[in-house]
Amino acid sequence: MEIQAALHRLHLYSPDPLKLAHFYSSTYEMAMTSTTEGYRCSGLGRELDVSEGPVNQLHYAHFALITDGAWDAFAARVAGLKKQNLPTAFSDPAHAVALQDPDGNLVVFTPPVVGAQEKESTVVPPATLQHFALRTSKLPAMMDFYVNSLGFVLSDAVKDAQGELRACFIRTDVLHHALALFSAPVTCFDHQSFEAPDWASMKDWGDHMAALQVPIVWGIGRHGPGNDVFFMVRDPDGNLAEISAEIEHCATGRPAGEWAHEERTLNLWGKAILRS
Repeated sequence: MEIQAALHRLHLYSPDPLKLAHFYSSTYEMAMTSTTEGYRCSGLGRELDVSEGPVNQLHYAHFALITDGAWDAFAARVAGLKKQNLPTAFSDPAHAVALQDPDGNLVVFTPPVVGAQEKESTVVPPATLQHFALRTSKLPAMMDFYVNSLGFVLSDAVKDAQGELRACFIRTDVLHHALALFSAPVTCFDHQSFEAPDWASMKDWGDHMAALQVPIVWGIGRHGPGNDVFFMVRDPDGNLAEISAEIEHCATGRPAGEWAHEERTLNLWGKAILRS
């Protein structure tokens, strides 16, 4: 059964955090404020922190459990795992736990979070921070950590002709994936995805990108795993940033699917970005 958590915030490193924060503030309609570490970009349902550090690297991902009961169950599940020091954004160690995956990324879990009273944008449709993806040279170990240690659920796996695992899509709630892992020769952040309400809103987001002269680098297309429609742009550091809609809702107990390692898996409609 899913752990019942939702992605709440990402914190990215950047050699130029101000430039990166300005990009997300304008492109994804988020208010930008200074923090003790760098900058925070906040919008209705989406939040991103940026601080100085190596390019294309994740400092931490923050998942909030959906109910107090889910938090209690998760805290009990990970009680025996080695904990890490909490990032400075988290002030109460009794209500947050930080764990480190095999690639060294921090994952922070907390009880339910009351969202800030952000105003809905009048420029673009709603879009909620919904999932992120990592590239890794340790894919089996990473999947084992997230699924067997943390309790994420495998929705779909991608395997090559020899049966080797090349990617996986894992979920924490009903939505198809909260995290995607791609086998790659480098270990880095891949993308974050903002989920729009429906297919029609994708046009408005595309027009918004065009008005800002931010080119779409992949899409519009439809992923195989997840069945969501999407397009992606690149931020100033080269990270991909996605707008998607209509992602698959998975019933508890849904059997994990298996896909071939080919372009059509990542884009049923055409070309794809393959990570390896």
